[in-house]
Amino acid sequence: MDERSRYLRRLILSGIEGTRKGHIGSALSVVEIIRVLYDDIMKYRPQEPLWPERDRFILSKGHGCLALYAVLADKGFLDVEELKTYALENSRLGGCPESLVPGIEATTGALGHGLSIGVGMALASRIQNRRSRVYVVLGDGELDEGSIWEAALCAAKHKLSHLTAIIDCNKLQLGGSTKEILNLEPLREKWISFGFTVEEVDGHNVDTLKATFKRLPFSSDKPSMVICHTIKGKGFSFAENDYKWHWKSGIDDATILKMKSSLEKE
Repeated sequence: MDERSRYLRRLILSGIEGTRKGHIGSALSVVEIIRVLYDDIMKYRPQEPLWPERDRFILSKGHGCLALYAVLADKGFLDVEELKTYALENSRLGGCPESLVPGIEATTGALGHGLSIGVGMALASRIQNRRSRVYVVLGDGELDEGSIWEAALCAAKHKLSHLTAIIDCNKLQLGGSTKEILNLEPLREKWISFGFTVEEVDGHNVDTLKATFKRLPFSSDKPSMVICHTIKGKGFSFAENDYKWHWKSGIDDATILKMKSSLEKE
């Protein structure tokens, strides 16, 4: 990881320190994806979050919201100090994102709905003759929800080339591996059969992500899909590829120190 990726994970850690809980592994796997979209790809105005011409970003796997909160704070949608209130009483920054927070386009967390919302936004953009693009990040475990596939069929039917779905493919979910719980492989072929143009990339390689996202749309008459192969818990070496870090609570001081130490290593 480079220094920017470590910095964003430190922002995530500032939220964890306050509440001592969260969907930590799920947030860490998606950091580079969100980072590249906001650093290099999307158009938006932090001081005018409802600017009509903005691109829309939906974190359908809403439980990974610590990563999104960190990037929104870094970009000026939120005060960085507000991250310390994550999941505390009366905080705007809940355990899943809500649209009352500047920069959050849709309330998510009940899994399976983000792509449907994205389809609606993409259709609205076409009807209103806007050039806005819509990006929806899905979890690979979330793909167990049938509503995802209904939305995929609708996106293809309407040829929504300005819609991009992105899978945070860390191969783990709450109770174990995605392969053991409900094997959806081969993912690439499934999405192609549902009418998407598909690319597969290393979801932590910033340069690869940037180059891939800059080529969007992959087709002028189909929605795009980017399957990002990631590591659950990326950045905290002791948590990597461990499904038990999908959700953690009661995190003690010693573990917080281990997290901080892990981010200082090259």
